[in-house]
Amino acid sequence: MTAPDDSSCSMVKAVEIVGERWTFFVLREALAGATRFSEFRSRLGIASDVLAARLAKLVDTGLMARQTYREPGQRPRDGYHLTDAGQRLGVVLCALQEWGNEHIPCTVPTVAYRASDGRPVCVQFVDPNGVVVPRNEVRVERIAD
Repeated sequence: MTAPDDSSCSMVKAVEIVGERWTFFVLREALAGATRFSEFRSRLGIASDVLAARLAKLVDTGLMARQTYREPGQRPRDGYHLTDAGQRLGVVLCALQEWGNEHIPCTVPTVAYRASDGRPVCVQFVDPNGVVVPRNEVRVERIAD
């Protein structure tokens, strides 16, 4: 029996892009409003070279876009803003955090996901009509080999 060829699997490709630990943290901070290199660096305590590499990869893959800004009396710098594709990863990060909060002992949430009016939100399966489908009624079907 041979292993399946996963080179065209969207999940495999997505993990190749965002599956590195620091990339998740950069995305989390971007979702929380960070846009400047210095903000990411101070919030995460990440080495500059590692941060630069992660931001470059996120820009190259279309999850973030560079936008130049200039503080008075300073040279122009690049800010990093999530694209629509990057914003949509918020659902993935929220689901991962929910899972960790529920299943990993001693987990202390570092962020909370809330509606614009402050209500807590959670990730759920929803059908095309907007009806929430209970997890035990959702099945995973392999549609390609």
